[in-house]
Amino acid sequence: MASTAPSLPGLPLVAIVGRANVGKSTLFNRLTQSSRALVADTPGVTRDRLVGRVTWGERSFLLVDTGGLIGAEDELEPLIRRQAEAAVAAADLILLVMDGKTGPLPADAEVAAYLRATGKPVLLIVNKLDHPGREEVLPEFFRFGFSPLYPISAEHRLGLERLLDDLVALLPPVAVAPQESEALRVAVVGRPNVGKSSLINRLLGEERLIVSERPGTTRDSIDTPVSWGGRDYVLIDTAGLRRPSLREPGLERIMALKAVRTLERAQVAVLLLDAAEGVTAQDLRIARLIAEEAKGCLVGLNKWDLVPREARKAVQDRAREALNFLPYAPLLPLSALTGFNVGRLFPWLDRIHAQMGLRVGTGELNRVLQEITGRVKPPLFQFRPVKFYYLTQPETHPPTFVAFVNHPEGVTEAYRRYFVRQLRERLGLTYTPLRLFLKKRRR
Repeated sequence: MASTAPSLPGLPLVAIVGRANVGKSTLFNRLTQSSRALVADTPGVTRDRLVGRVTWGERSFLLVDTGGLIGAEDELEPLIRRQAEAAVAAADLILLVMDGKTGPLPADAEVAAYLRATGKPVLLIVNKLDHPGREEVLPEFFRFGFSPLYPISAEHRLGLERLLDDLVALLPPVAVAPQESEALRVAVVGRPNVGKSSLINRLLGEERLIVSERPGTTRDSIDTPVSWGGRDYVLIDTAGLRRPSLREPGLERIMALKAVRTLERAQVAVLLLDAAEGVTAQDLRIARLIAEEAKGCLVGLNKWDLVPREARKAVQDRAREALNFLPYAPLLPLSALTGFNVGRLFPWLDRIHAQMGLRVGTGELNRVLQEITGRVKPPLFQFRPVKFYYLTQPETHPPTFVAFVNHPEGVTEAYRRYFVRQLRERLGLTYTPLRLFLKKRRR
């Protein structure tokens, strides 16, 4: 029986917008401390949107780099503009970037008028103020009606601290994470047409979500509260994630962005695959997103009724081999159409979530540490033995462990894998992601 349950937003979204070649991608790289955005002197280099996480003080947000709204000057300009408009529509706050080297241009006024009409908070950034005398053009930018102005040089990292201080102060608050007794948030993810909406409808016992043979029916993340066995859940149906080259400009890219944000705010993910087709390259991309976010995961092999009986073991073996980087994710053959094995989904989700929240005492951890290092000795480093002194667990969801050693750099990848396998086995953490950090113990 359905019941109400809270749905939490993901991190706030900030979009970098402006005409072409004002330094948006350079600013994105500086704020995300990465070099993922392609930077060049040629206008219109950024033709897709990149998303990165930024943490400043105690606040975090997602930052989106966009192509120029105006000024790409090629046949792709309408498509680039649609992508930027999609990012603006989803954003909580907008960074409008202009070029302090050239001064205000008519195209800047057009972009400013468009953003003003959205009614969203806008911070006007005047970039490329990295030489003496360029500040003299700053008063000319007040004509656009945004105040205060933020003079910066993204290339030389000048003025970014003030910008970030004011930016995070304007972000909407993030809801507090739910307590253990509240609803378990489950993201149902997968490529288009694998049966995500059909599965949720089967779990609800009603046609709550639109189901169609046409891929891409679901265009947003839809939260559906449901109770099962006395516990509350929120099932989040997401837009199917296609590989980037197959996404339609604008609409599908914003669908993909929302699906990624949904995965971020979920506690456990159900990765739904088409068992009849097998694991595809796009399935692997989505699985790696789950692994990177360190989410608990159940792999649902949907459309099991279409798999010949004699081929079923081989299908499971191939899926497990392809998803070897998710060794903790159990495989569940099921059929949303017939209801086969659907009733086993919620118990699996509970089991996964319970393991993700396991807290182990320090005494127990160090007993386990002695057993692990006693069974297989750590390797030598520079002709000296690597020593593990003690083990702590600072976090759960997922269980996170810190091992203090004399030479972290001397722990080989093979020994780290052995150590993690032993932790899983001895602590009963079979179905949860697990993080291990090595820290040098100083004298």
